[in-house]
Amino acid sequence: MNNKINIPNQITFRLFSCLCLNVNLLIINIWGVSPVYADNKLEVSHVITNQDHHQTLNINPFAINKPQITRQNFQQDIDLLQRKYKLDVISTSNQPISRKQAIALQRELENLIGRVESAYLAAAVNRSQKNQSSRRNVKSSQPTTNSSFNETLAKAREVVKNIPVLIAKKEYALVRQQLLETKLNLWQKFPIDQRVAQPETRAVWLDRETIVNAKNEAGLAKVFDRLEQAGINTVFFETVNASYTIYPSQIAPAQNPLIKNWDPLKSAVKLAHTRGMELHAWVWVFAAGNTSHNQIIGIDDNYPGPVLEANPDWANYDHRGKMIPIGQNKPFLDPAHPQVRKYLLNLYSEIINRYQVDGLQLDYIRYPFQNPFVNRTYGYGKAAREKFKQETNVDPINISPRQRQLWQKWTAFRTEQINSFVAEVAQLLRKKNPSLILSVAVFPLPEYERVQKIQQHWEVWARRGDVDLIVPMTYALDTRRFQKLAQPWINSRKLGSTLLVPGIRLLSLPTLGAFDQLQLLRDLPVSGYALFAVDNFNDELDQMLASTQGRIRRSYVQPIPQRQPFRTAAFRYAALRQEWLLLIDNDRTFINSTTARIDFKNHSQKLQNALNQLAALPSVSNFISARAELVRFKTNFNSLMTSVDKTNPYRVKVWENKLLTIERLLRYGERKVLNSGSK
Repeated sequence: MNNKINIPNQITFRLFSCLCLNVNLLIINIWGVSPVYADNKLEVSHVITNQDHHQTLNINPFAINKPQITRQNFQQDIDLLQRKYKLDVISTSNQPISRKQAIALQRELENLIGRVESAYLAAAVNRSQKNQSSRRNVKSSQPTTNSSFNETLAKAREVVKNIPVLIAKKEYALVRQQLLETKLNLWQKFPIDQRVAQPETRAVWLDRETIVNAKNEAGLAKVFDRLEQAGINTVFFETVNASYTIYPSQIAPAQNPLIKNWDPLKSAVKLAHTRGMELHAWVWVFAAGNTSHNQIIGIDDNYPGPVLEANPDWANYDHRGKMIPIGQNKPFLDPAHPQVRKYLLNLYSEIINRYQVDGLQLDYIRYPFQNPFVNRTYGYGKAAREKFKQETNVDPINISPRQRQLWQKWTAFRTEQINSFVAEVAQLLRKKNPSLILSVAVFPLPEYERVQKIQQHWEVWARRGDVDLIVPMTYALDTRRFQKLAQPWINSRKLGSTLLVPGIRLLSLPTLGAFDQLQLLRDLPVSGYALFAVDNFNDELDQMLASTQGRIRRSYVQPIPQRQPFRTAAFRYAALRQEWLLLIDNDRTFINSTTARIDFKNHSQKLQNALNQLAALPSVSNFISARAELVRFKTNFNSLMTSVDKTNPYRVKVWENKLLTIERLLRYGERKVLNSGSK
């Protein structure tokens, strides 16, 4: 198979159009509109508008009348949002660019240059490893570039340098045009026909629609063949959706009616394990129904789902007594109801006991969206009201957000219902099988806003060690916005030893844009990603993934971070060290002192030996040795990179990030492998 991806003219035009949109969104001052989030579903997404932001803070001096609640100003589909702003500013706009915006544009372009170079260096490492296995000279695998590549990078750096000059001349349209052209040229220089990936979590959500369309195990096998070729190693398999199970359950009242005469979960576990993949059961937790799904299966829109139909007193309500809030499309269960919790735990026990799943992913582990400052509140299930009244002698339906102290108690109460349930699920999994992985699909809203609006405080779950993977739905169509969404959580010190796996939404994302977001994550201190969803895969994306990260051969299985963190750390560090050795052998400007080069090789080898020993024999003593060696090496590394940082700061930062990833893998491994006793 030819790994070279040819980009036809229409795709090039689409890429250019997408870039135009992205840069226009950046340059015009529309950042009052926060990015869009969605609970892994191709339907309605929550949008926080500028107006909504002021309402949240309760500081809008112009709000004379209560805002009208409509579908338009409460929720919007991500596609509508993109179309809304697509033609606001064209690439020839001469709207002024501020100094702050100019700096952001320069930094964005510099980072893209860095990602392109980083991808080429990673490709060189993979070639060197292949050559070593063939007993060829490592020096023959120095980073392969050509005059066109070098010329593109040189022109890009010139554009970066000229941005302030053009802005000083008020040639704003020219800045935009050059930026768009440069970004497109750099994208097309990505080595998408070469292997660049190291061991990482490569997860994908395998959605209900794809499962239904497969029709049987043979059809599902084709899906898993496709994922195997793409290098996917972790599958979040949609197992409970709108209270329907994908499998024939003895606990749930109904299997999804779109499934005919087969057990997709049983087939999926077998198909995944045969291909060296992990299969995690992805379950909707408190979202009990879905009007969109009702339409698909041809029943009444108002049907609340099989669980609430059988147990109407389990329902949650908004302040008007409605199960489905205005502008939304899902009724929710009451997390405070003891029978709800018992039912869900029994259901998860059934999944774990009957099927050899590798983990469980909790989705909709929250309340519906609310905004108390515009009279949109939720959580008034019968059990919740009674329980809160017992604790405070106050019925929460009578509390106003203006009663700040009491309202915060009510918010804290609801948040604790979610927190305590996550803890119960974690305890269940540890009791059943300590090696099971618990992950959560969560919203990347700021912490305070998230707690106020959906009572989802996942930092608590991470710090307590309840969950193994935090998967924030950092969905964006451009890399800069994607980074703005993901960076706060990547940098967070509130996640304890829990691993972070940012989500990438493939819908409407061009293939090169997807690669750019993947490369960004590979340059940041995270150990993988999750793609939403299989339904959005296409031939071009398949080929890019197969070339850059696909399985070399079925007999060769790389370690998966959440399963083998110590082996992953050793593998990833070996690749990182190979980057340094390649540069030492082929770039005389990299550590130009002979003595320093020798010392660096020796110190880096000591760390490699310690990590290899820990990977081969996980033990407390080997862990302590490896961690101490890492600390010593980082101290030496930081002093040695001072001169390199002046010429290529992006590259040095990437190396620091990769060392931090190894440190985080060790912390996770300490809890998951050493403390749990599972290896």
